[in-house]
Amino acid sequence: MAQQDPGFFVAYLKMPRAYARFALASALGFLALLAGLSLAISARVPDPGGGFFDGKSGYQTLVGVLEEKPYPVLRLLPDAEFPEGRALMLSGTRKEGVMVEAMELRGQIVEVGGFYLRRGTMDMINVGGKVGVRASEAELSDDQRSFTPAATESLGRWRLVGEICDGKCLGGAMRPGTGLSHKACANLCITGGVPPVFVSTGAVAGSKFFLLGDAEGGPLPDRFRDFSALRIQVEGEVERRDDLLVFKVDLDSAEIL
Repeated sequence: MAQQDPGFFVAYLKMPRAYARFALASALGFLALLAGLSLAISARVPDPGGGFFDGKSGYQTLVGVLEEKPYPVLRLLPDAEFPEGRALMLSGTRKEGVMVEAMELRGQIVEVGGFYLRRGTMDMINVGGKVGVRASEAELSDDQRSFTPAATESLGRWRLVGEICDGKCLGGAMRPGTGLSHKACANLCITGGVPPVFVSTGAVAGSKFFLLGDAEGGPLPDRFRDFSALRIQVEGEVERRDDLLVFKVDLDSAEIL
């Protein structure tokens, strides 16, 4: 028996039931396809982790060698969890760093007190409280007192795409810690001495977070403000200090994308 013709559809008239079923099935199928593609794409993107202020771990007092450049870093003694050593970025309690303390105590065994800021593989100590940064008063063994951090390892020259952020807000002190809405705050924090961080779209040695310095290994020049909080491409040398990667960028090569 011949199938009944549903009739010619005119847009301002009621849609025939057969056409309505077809349109509904097509729309649902298209939405399911989009959902599947979204899940497939998102599953291939590594999760950078949500930045958070780690108050649960409580106030920490850590001992290590203090380095000044490009921004203050505490080089911890190797332990069971980090047998090759560990390097932690340091920031102050406000929109400032600990540059003054680092200049006075650079190269010395120090105690640093504060709270962790964490995002993915990136750790920073928000320094303050009763300890702050001071020459170590802890009882240390001869091996600990003679501790010398491992030499910096060059990982070669790289061209990376990403964003310049201030490490403190990015680590979880403020949300959002990225993007144009955070540009003014990021500029103010970095100018005050908070370590800047480059968040890359591609990983180097398993990390997408890099402490930033200039091409000579010092702090960023003031013209970094033109490029912060924007998607940029920039070249420079990547160095490894324990578990921390440092990106010594040549801002003359920076391009806004």
